[in-house]
Amino acid sequence: MEPGLREPLVRKTSSSYQTFPRSQGKRLDHEYLQSLCNKRLYLAVFAAVLGNFSFGFALVYPSPVIPALEAHPNPALRLDKYTASWFGSVFTLGAAAGGLSAMVLNDRLGRKLSIMFSALPSALGNALLAGAQGTGMLLLGRVLTGYAGGLTSASIPVYISEISHPGVRGTLGACPQIMAVLGSLILYALGKYLGLVLDWRWLAVAGEVPVLIMIILLCFMPNSPRFLLSQGKDDEALRSLCWLRGRDTDYAQEYEQIKDSVRKQSQRVSCAEIKDPFIYKPILIAVGMRFLQQLSGVTCVLVYLQPIFKKTSVILKPQYDAAIVGLVRLFSVAIAAVSMDKAGRKILLFVSAGVMLVSNLTLGLYIHFVPASQNSSIANTTLVSSANLPPELTNYITLIPLLATMFFIMGYAMGWGPITWLLMSEILPLKARGVASGLCVVVSWLTAFTLTLLFLRVVEVFGLEVPFLFFAVICAGNILFTGCCVPETKGRSLEQIEAFFRTGRRSLMR
Repeated sequence: MEPGLREPLVRKTSSSYQTFPRSQGKRLDHEYLQSLCNKRLYLAVFAAVLGNFSFGFALVYPSPVIPALEAHPNPALRLDKYTASWFGSVFTLGAAAGGLSAMVLNDRLGRKLSIMFSALPSALGNALLAGAQGTGMLLLGRVLTGYAGGLTSASIPVYISEISHPGVRGTLGACPQIMAVLGSLILYALGKYLGLVLDWRWLAVAGEVPVLIMIILLCFMPNSPRFLLSQGKDDEALRSLCWLRGRDTDYAQEYEQIKDSVRKQSQRVSCAEIKDPFIYKPILIAVGMRFLQQLSGVTCVLVYLQPIFKKTSVILKPQYDAAIVGLVRLFSVAIAAVSMDKAGRKILLFVSAGVMLVSNLTLGLYIHFVPASQNSSIANTTLVSSANLPPELTNYITLIPLLATMFFIMGYAMGWGPITWLLMSEILPLKARGVASGLCVVVSWLTAFTLTLLFLRVVEVFGLEVPFLFFAVICAGNILFTGCCVPETKGRSLEQIEAFFRTGRRSLMR
C-alpha cells in the first residue's frame, strides 16, 4: 500500500463480509456519503451511457424512415415490403455480431476502450445511411450501427458495475436503459417534427452527435479498476479508484478488497474451470435471464405495436403509438432506477414478471373471446385503418388491448428490462465477465431476431392470441426462475457476490 494511505476499515469474519461495518460510526458514514456524491463517478457513467443513447436512437431509426423510403422517387432507394422488413430486422444480426466481438474485446482492450471502439462502426454506419445511394448501403449501415449497439450492450453494463459504488450501483445500472429509451424518444421527436422540413438523411447525421460527444468524454475517463488489476496495472488501478471515489474517502480499503479478489483468480478462464460451479452457475443465470427476457415477447410487441393495435381495433392515431410507448418505458425505467437500491432486485423482478404475465394473459384472452366482427382476422395481410372501423368498435372495450400493452411495457421496463442487464454485470465472475457478457448479448439478440422473424408466421397460421398466451407462460416461468435461481445483490460489493458463488454461503451476502 502506498505511504499515507489509511488502513482498511473493512472487518471480515467467518460469517460475514461487510464493506461498511456500523461500528465505524459517523466518520465512516461521512466518507460513505462523500464516495456516493463524487460527481466524477456520475460523469464517467454519463460518458459511457451515451453509447446506449446511440443504440436506442439507431434501434428505432426505421420507424420514421421506412415510410419515406417506400415512397422515395429513386428506384435504387425505394423499399418494397421485403427490403423494408430486412431494413428493420438486420440491426439485430449486427447486434449479435457485436456481442460476439465483445467476448474478445472486453478482455483484450478493456471495458472503456471497447465502448470507445464501438464509435467507429456507429459513425461509419450513420455515414452510410446519410449518404446512401442504394439499398445495399442502407442495409450495411444498419448492420454497422447494430454491431456498435451489440458491442456497447455487452461493455457498458460491465464498465458501470465495476466503477460504481455498491450503494448506487443499482441506480447507475439502470442508466443504460434510461438512455436507450431517451434515444428512441429523441429519434421519434426528430422524425415527427424535423421530418417535415428536413430530409430523412439528416436523422442519420443527428445520430453522429452523441457518438462524437461520447468519444471525447471517454478520453478523459478512467478505466475500470478491476480490469486494470487483472492486467497487473496496480498503480493505475489505485489512481482510477481514487478518481472515482474522491481523495477524501478511504478508497484504499476498497482497493485492497478488489485486489484480494483479483489475486484469487487467474487471468483467463480455462476449459477445466468452466466445470466449477463458481464459473458456470452465474453464467447460466445471466444467459437464462437474457433468454427469458426476450421470450417474454417485448421485442415483438415493440416492433409490431402498430399492427397489433390495428388488429385489436384500438382507436389510436398511429403517430402517437411510439410516443406513448416511449414515455411509458421512460417513466417505468426511472421508477426502477429509484427503487433498485431500496427495494432490491428480486422484488422488482417478481413484480415485473407478474405484471407482464397478467398483461399478456389479458391480451391473449381478449383476442380469443372478442367476436370476429370486433377483432378483424389477423390472417388478413392488409391492415384495417381506424377510419373504416364500424361504429360499434368505438366503445370502451377497445381500451383493453391498449391498457394491457401499456402495462406490459411498464412491467418490462421496471424489472426484466434494466435489471437483467445489471445482474449480468454484477454476478459474472471477473475472469469470465468479458466473454460471458458478450455471450449474453449474442443469446439475447439471436432470440430477438428469431422471435420477430417467426411472430407474423405464427400469427398467420394460429391467430394473434397464441403468441401472447405463449408469452404469458414464459412470464410465469420468469417468476419461478427468479425465486429459484436469482440471488439478491442489493448493497453487495462485487467481491461479496463472487464470494457467495465461490462458497455457496449466504452469510457472505448479508
